[in-house]
Amino acid sequence: MEEDILWATSVVDRRAALDEREEAEGQVRKISSDLRSEIVDLGGAENIIELCMKKKIRNKTAKAPKDPMDVPVGPVEQGEFLKAAAQGKIEVVEKFLEDGGDPNICDEFRKTALHQAALEDHAKIVEKLLDKGADINFKDRLDSRAVHWACRGGSLSALKALQDRGADINVRDKVRQNNQKYIKIRCMRNIIKFSPVQLLSSPLHVATRTGHSDVVQHLLTSGSNINAKDWEGDTALHDAVRLNRYKIVKLLILAGADMQIKNAEGITATEQVKQWQFDTKETLEKLEQM
Repeated sequence: MEEDILWATSVVDRRAALDEREEAEGQVRKISSDLRSEIVDLGGAENIIELCMKKKIRNKTAKAPKDPMDVPVGPVEQGEFLKAAAQGKIEVVEKFLEDGGDPNICDEFRKTALHQAALEDHAKIVEKLLDKGADINFKDRLDSRAVHWACRGGSLSALKALQDRGADINVRDKVRQNNQKYIKIRCMRNIIKFSPVQLLSSPLHVATRTGHSDVVQHLLTSGSNINAKDWEGDTALHDAVRLNRYKIVKLLILAGADMQIKNAEGITATEQVKQWQFDTKETLEKLEQM
């Protein structure tokens, strides 16, 4: 088992290094091309020097400080309340709640102020809403809870605030939208099948797919089910490899993720990493020939 872990992490490191190399070389080529284009478009070096001088002057100009937001005097409308929760305007949120507003009102997608604040990592607003009776398990139209939205936004402070109030870090999102087995959509010449059964995503799945490694690390240390499967049988490790989340792949492997679990297509994370290894070797050979 230790040999498997060492092999997998070494492949991940090589793959990450290769991607960084390709990205750096591409960026150098782009910068060089952009500079040549700008010199031609701007009419030579003299114009460039003049533009640089103007930019320095603009950067020295201090921006006027913004006035602190006053506490709203009149009643706060529901839409304004939801918007304030997303924007971190705690004074507006407090005014709405103090006037007897319902903390669980939602928009057309059933997203509440708690969902909005969790997504944007406004931990103080999360705590205020919960103090005033916000439902920590309120589901949006896809049955995502606030904990899902915190992981989607990489909102570690909000996630911790939710956990302190008893949020389940292994909860899943929606099971089924309707009674159809599959929805078929024609795209160009191809028929693409989408299952109306939702992803059954845990917060760990969500944080992995969105690439928030600090949230993944926190979930793992908090006892999240590392080998939980979504409706396609994918674990967080399957997702991390598929999406090239190198740091998260290493975190999951070193935390003990099972590399031999098969998804619905019968593919293991080990097989995915082997494909990485093959692709890396092929790409390196091509680079050497350039």
